Amino acid sequence: MNRNSRGSGKLGRLVSRLRAPARVRRADVRFWARLVLGALLAADLATALAVFQPWSGSAQDLERRLAALRGEVASRRQAVDRLRAVAAKVQVAREQAERFVAEYFLERRTVSSTVLRELDALARKAGMKAKEGSYLFEPIEGSRGLSMMTIHAGFEGSYADLIKFLNLIDRSGRLIILSDLQAAPQASGPLLNVTMKLNAFVREDVGESLQARAEASGS
Repeated sequence: MNRNSRGSGKLGRLVSRLRAPARVRRADVRFWARLVLGALLAADLATALAVFQPWSGSAQDLERRLAALRGEVASRRQAVDRLRAVAAKVQVAREQAERFVAEYFLERRTVSSTVLRELDALARKAGMKAKEGSYLFEPIEGSRGLSMMTIHAGFEGSYADLIKFLNLIDRSGRLIILSDLQAAPQASGPLLNVTMKLNAFVREDVGESLQARAEASGS
């Protein structure tokens, strides 16, 4: 029995010696696997830190956002200033247009007698003789309450009288525009038969304009 026990003891020691390298090899594999995984994790962490920079990224992002907001505010202010400048110019143009209309556009109620009387007075002053005439009103396209008065008038006089008459019309305080002129000598004498086409401009009376708007809104 002693021999058997001694033999089994040797066999056990031999088996344990054979198993020991296997345990060592398994331990080495786990060690290197953990080492490789740790290295990969460290590399990923370093990359993330390099990209996001958590220790300074928030402050830099805030500065960039503030700079962008300052630029946007400045751009908006410039746009507002431009709009204000345009609005001011529009207001000035509107006031000038209103003054022009009030000064040179005659009221519809009195324009016929006013313009025809003015032309007759200028013709007499120039030595021209007024003859038959006619007139009509046409609305000015794109405007509200403004019309153009077209006058067809005939006159008789010399060439010198005609030149003086044209100068008087040109210097008149009324806005009277000569759009066409035809002159033909008479069969006898130095006089000319003159036909003129003139234009004057008309604005509606305030009362008539309000009444027309009320009628339009009521219909």
